Amino acid sequence: MTDYTLEEKDGFTVLGFGTELKSDYTDFAGISKEKADFWRTIKEDGTLDTLKAVATNDYIFAVNEAVNNKMMHYAGVMTDTSLPEATRVIQFPKGEYLVVKGEAKTPDELSDTLTGIAFGQALPEAKEVAYVGGPNTTVEIEQRDGLVYGEMWIPVVRK
Repeated sequence: MTDYTLEEKDGFTVLGFGTELKSDYTDFAGISKEKADFWRTIKEDGTLDTLKAVATNDYIFAVNEAVNNKMMHYAGVMTDTSLPEATRVIQFPKGEYLVVKGEAKTPDELSDTLTGIAFGQALPEAKEVAYVGGPNTTVEIEQRDGLVYGEMWIPVVRK
């Protein structure tokens, strides 16, 4: 049995910079590579530092969302500030979330691992709830002892 929790969360907003994922939604390796390339670019060009500068906490969000029939991926932070160059303001609803916690050596590995567990194991096991779409996110909460700690948050509804 997969270790997950169902938690009530207040609605929150994430300001993000994003990219369209071109790989087929079943091409896990392709999607993973696109996400890794995107994160490398925003770290190198200073975009991630720009986001961190306006964040209300230390959390870094890797958000997945379908927008206009496109698979989008965003790097974001919680903030009340807007940046004119930001790609999207992402609204997460108040409600119940399926939460999977974990740790990994890198943020990319954390995101891949948590996404795989959440969608491949936890959601199928969570018979009392369903994911009906909307943004979902991996949240990088902290780094310590050479590891990245975080959670996957998926908004769900009761069946």
